[in-house]
Amino acid sequence: MKRFAMALVASTILLGAAFASPKDKTFSGEITDRFCQKANSHEEMMKKHNASNIKDCMVACVKAGGKYVLFNAATKTIYLLDDQQKPEKFVGQKVKITGTYDQATDILHVTNIQPAS
Repeated sequence: MKRFAMALVASTILLGAAFASPKDKTFSGEITDRFCQKANSHEEMMKKHNASNIKDCMVACVKAGGKYVLFNAATKTIYLLDDQQKPEKFVGQKVKITGTYDQATDILHVTNIQPAS
């Protein structure tokens, strides 16, 4: 009886852990900044930051307090990224991000970023 009780407790703990940890998914899109993406243009911010190209504009927007996001053009979805270091080297590029999306906080938790093939 004692073994049965221990097995039941262990099974319950393992089952709970399986449901508690979301599985990574792949999200596709382009790394951009939230300011320009919401405005649907870089023109105004390029002038404001005296940026000569779109990539410099995005980096300047983030330095000014903006955040890197993943923009999926097909679904018109903007994902705010929790990691603001990894996306910097992919600014303006189409990528695939592995991670989990937290709907409650509206944040994509980044596990990995790779250039899209």
